[in-house]
Amino acid sequence: MGTTVLERPAETSADGEERVFVTLTVADQLCGVPVQAVRDVLGEQVITRIPLAPPEIAGSLNLRGRIVTAIDLRRRLGLPDAPAGTQRMSVVAEQGSELYALLVDQVSEVLSLPADTFERNPPTLPPQWAAHSVGIHRLHDRLMVVLDVARVLALAQEG
Repeated sequence: MGTTVLERPAETSADGEERVFVTLTVADQLCGVPVQAVRDVLGEQVITRIPLAPPEIAGSLNLRGRIVTAIDLRRRLGLPDAPAGTQRMSVVAEQGSELYALLVDQVSEVLSLPADTFERNPPTLPPQWAAHSVGIHRLHDRLMVVLDVARVLALAQEG
């Protein structure tokens, strides 16, 4: 399917009163990724499995002639695999000069949230989530876990 290029809304003030996130869902959990970390959002892509790669590395995909490593965020977070036949989306981020696609269940909207609603990871957050997040935002009806893209991608570079 096609590629979506995100418009990046400017933060509302120079002193960081608002933070802007691309929201996504992984196993029914709402997550946020800082919009400045996101290069592209892709629909379902053909992913080529890489022999002997760790299980969280789903494979690689071709993005406009560049090879992109696809990381299954469910596996990275220790969650069950997506049900068979589920179409997944990719959030493309860059680490160094390499591109990585985080496979997620769904990408939703871009949200601007007040910085003062941000909280550090609560002690009740499962350790696997806490290892990959910097904190949370409590929204009206649910909790949004703020993922640390650098932490998620740093693990992809180990080994």
